[in-house]
Amino acid sequence: MARSVCAKSAFELWGQGSTHRELKSSLLNFPPEIMSPFLQKDSTYRINVYTFNKTLEFEDRIKRIDALEYLPFEGRVSLKSPDHVFCLLEDYGTDPNSIPEEPLYIYFGRWIADGQRELIRSHSVKNRHFIGNTSMDAGLSFIMANHAKVKQHDLVYDPFVGTGSLLVACSHFGAYVCGTDIDYNTVHGIGKASRKNQKWRGPDENIRANLRQYGTECCYLDVLVSDASKPVWRDGVRFDAVITDPPYGIRESTRRTGSQKDTTKPPEDFCGDSHVSVSMAYHLSDIFIDLLNFSARHLVMGGRLVYWLPIYRPEYCEEMVPLHPCLQLVSNCEQTLSSHTSRRLITMEKIKEPEERDALSKMADSRASPYHGHNAFREKYFSGLSKRGGKEEPKMDAANGL
Repeated sequence: MARSVCAKSAFELWGQGSTHRELKSSLLNFPPEIMSPFLQKDSTYRINVYTFNKTLEFEDRIKRIDALEYLPFEGRVSLKSPDHVFCLLEDYGTDPNSIPEEPLYIYFGRWIADGQRELIRSHSVKNRHFIGNTSMDAGLSFIMANHAKVKQHDLVYDPFVGTGSLLVACSHFGAYVCGTDIDYNTVHGIGKASRKNQKWRGPDENIRANLRQYGTECCYLDVLVSDASKPVWRDGVRFDAVITDPPYGIRESTRRTGSQKDTTKPPEDFCGDSHVSVSMAYHLSDIFIDLLNFSARHLVMGGRLVYWLPIYRPEYCEEMVPLHPCLQLVSNCEQTLSSHTSRRLITMEKIKEPEERDALSKMADSRASPYHGHNAFREKYFSGLSKRGGKEEPKMDAANGL
């Protein structure tokens, strides 16, 4: 629970039932040897009442607590700093338009710990110093950091760093962070702002400033302007985790340096001060194969790769998830974006170092070769909207990283 942003709280369940009478029967049958250490005379306690999909008046909450008089509490009530906290939880379903008079199910138990959902609020991109069109939602960033098992003193790398939302989450857990991105303006924090009523970015809007905002600047190594298809790292560099959200071609283009035209050598007196690299399309299929190959070479043994894979839902099958002989698939979770699109959170773990014979095994496994169906994701995404008259909107906002 010290890291979880998905779970709100954890409880030791003492009793449950579809009615308060069933709850009473369940609690009276609970083993007294487990219950008694928390009901002693020299202890203090508090009972909280939580309802889901319904709000109770204060008087109704008191009635719920008074109805638990059959429990053998011997300690004193302390509302401010109790030794033990007990909770009565009433579930009224999930439909806000059809809330029943009585709860569908009732639980009672001892509170153990709260999760870290406060991090979602405190690290919200709405209050962040530096954001972009595709800044990753805070909750998803922490989920990715947890999937990668990021811990203190780890070295974490994001090859499509953008505005650094994933670096912010990883630095919260004490990891040293770095990244690259092909977008010069984003890396240097210049150009047009993404905030409403702000035309240009300020002088101190950059990734380092984001980490400074949350008190983790000491974990910031650097970010570089670099092409993910042409890694700049030497062979000996090893990362504990590679965490990234590649561009899908929706709000951010998928580009890499290069040209399909015949290249010519620059003049001999060219110094490169004002050179702007020519870019070309970087297909999604190539992005994922390059990402897996890079991770296989540069992750430590047992290190993890965590990334998002965009999917056209009517065509999805597990064979669409890229594989690599050196990386083991750990988990594959879906986040629905719309009725026809979603993205899968892919987590892989390095199980062996690359060998020459891996090239042969990759040729034998079609899932280790580029799946070109990913390249049409942009067209399928917009075709799904056009078929519905352009009225359907994705279920996530710009802060969630399309």
